[in-house]
Amino acid sequence: MNKPKAIFNWSSGKDSAMALYKTLQENKFDVQCLLTSINSQFDRISMHGVRTSLLEKQAESIGLPLYKLMLPEMPSMDVYSEVVGNAMSNFKSQGVEYSIFGDIFLEDLKTYREEQLAKVGLKAEFPIWKQPTRQLMENFIDLGFKAIVVCVDESKLDKSFVGRLLDKDFLRDIPENVDPCGENGEYHSFVFEGPIFTIPITFTRGEVVYKTYEQSEKSFGFYYCDLE
Repeated sequence: MNKPKAIFNWSSGKDSAMALYKTLQENKFDVQCLLTSINSQFDRISMHGVRTSLLEKQAESIGLPLYKLMLPEMPSMDVYSEVVGNAMSNFKSQGVEYSIFGDIFLEDLKTYREEQLAKVGLKAEFPIWKQPTRQLMENFIDLGFKAIVVCVDESKLDKSFVGRLLDKDFLRDIPENVDPCGENGEYHSFVFEGPIFTIPITFTRGEVVYKTYEQSEKSFGFYYCDLE
């Protein structure tokens, strides 16, 4: 029996890595490609700020084709929905049935994804849904994955956390109100080694930069660690 075709939504970070690991282990889907949202203005992964050159190295080491979803820096929901909808319709025409995500517990996000995919006749899959996040991170580390923190929300974590390795010391040091997986957007990471890769991804740490974003008359600040 043929496995259903799927695309995998790849952010370059830890949740994606664990979800992809589980997907490949269970072997229920024929994963066609990795799908990653790209900030077209800066040629970097949306939210994470990682250069696309490092994303391409990840995809090559994983052994899956990479599909870049090009978006403006701060797309409106209408623009985002249109770009994603067009891409999903294209995948549907190629026989894809599922879109796989690394979401863990954000119910509204899960519902949004399911509703948007249903519009084009696709289904959503969430391999690590509702898994305890501290246990998930401990499993991530125990499996031999290695990651670096590339972005932190200054309202949740201070500058000292960006650029750190995502290890057990990191989990010990984060405040109690911060989710171990950063599921509420507290931090983002870049995975550079682990069982889904044929070879580690090499990089060097660059400078730490601070950026603010305006949304609904509110200002949000983030620290980014540039990787080269």
